[in-house]
Amino acid sequence: MRQHELHAPKGARHAVRRLGRGISSGQGKTAGRGTKGQKARTGPGIPGWFEGGQTPIHMRIPKMRGFKNLRFRTPFVAVNVGRLVDFAVDGKVTPDTLAAKGLVRSDAKIKILSNGEVGGKLEVHAHAASATARKKIEDAGGSIVLIG
Repeated sequence: MRQHELHAPKGARHAVRRLGRGISSGQGKTAGRGTKGQKARTGPGIPGWFEGGQTPIHMRIPKMRGFKNLRFRTPFVAVNVGRLVDFAVDGKVTPDTLAAKGLVRSDAKIKILSNGEVGGKLEVHAHAASATARKKIEDAGGSIVLIG
């Protein structure tokens, strides 16, 4: 098969409508544009964002500042260092021990935040931790292990 032998299958190509070529063509007189008005005239017509005179959507919606990564965000459950000592088992805090005591769900990702005081030497396993929380835990003689 050669390039000049290629052709579109039957029914794939439609004939061009010949507008305004007499009433017998079916598209004569107003050529399917209706009678009068801005859309019946020649020229650029109406811009795509025009909403018929009502207040446009970009003026109706509230203007929010900043950026929220809603689609690709990683939801964390915040746990403050002041509560860790209450949920420790043998000086160790893990997502499993927190879930067993009912503080978080078993599939939750945990982030340790720095509110409160560390009760003692703890080994903390979490998915994330703030820098000040890490410093407080290490200053109390404990350690923090990041999961994943």
